[in-house]
Amino acid sequence: MTVDQADLKARAEKLRELHSGEMLVLPNVWDAASAEIVAEAGFPVVATASNAIAAMLGYPDGEGAPWQEMFAAAGRVARAVSVPVTVDAEAGYGMQPRELVDRLLDIGAVGCNLEDTDNRAGGLVEAGAQADWLAAVRSAADDAGVPIVINARVDAFLPTSGIPESDRLAEAVRRGRLYRDAGADCLYPIAVGDKDTVATLVAELPGPVNGNSGGSLDLATLRELGVARVSYGPRFYRAALDQLKSSVQELRG
Repeated sequence: MTVDQADLKARAEKLRELHSGEMLVLPNVWDAASAEIVAEAGFPVVATASNAIAAMLGYPDGEGAPWQEMFAAAGRVARAVSVPVTVDAEAGYGMQPRELVDRLLDIGAVGCNLEDTDNRAGGLVEAGAQADWLAAVRSAADDAGVPIVINARVDAFLPTSGIPESDRLAEAVRRGRLYRDAGADCLYPIAVGDKDTVATLVAELPGPVNGNSGGSLDLATLRELGVARVSYGPRFYRAALDQLKSSVQELRG
């Protein structure tokens, strides 16, 4: 399915609009078949999961897979559906902002996750440098004429961030504000598992917040807390593998 510039712009505008209404639920996909299932179920957006795609391709998460293979897989997802597609682009694979935007548009994507983990040096990218990079991505998208929706992932709560646990909330808020000022459309503080922290983030961050469901954070609770967007990462990919494992074990008797 080939998408022209006008269609890409319309899909990007639709994706952005969906962040300001009813909570946007994104069951993340990993290939064309899973994308078709999600779209046919009536979900208005399809989102990829980099962890699942990398695993499917035989690589570790965290930019362990060549970007060419990751983008090829995401492109097959985008061609399989007619709804907006947002791609988990990890930390951008070392691309310059203009190249990243061009490659996203080339595969038919109108949104992206961009994380602040430094997959090469470890820890997090310095907050100001990450904000500058996001601003450059925003500028490149504007120049391209397609308002790509940037979901800026804030990795302060991950143990690999190197941030002391007592400082993670304040650092997540600080980074989120910088990223929003830089042009991010949505902020994604990943690995938050309790209601109080989610509530504080929603109150303190200036813009839509992406959350994850699990444990006490079911969809109804996240909706009540004011979360704008919910994603699932590799959860459904792993569930599919678990089902396959169960089925083949049953065949073995």
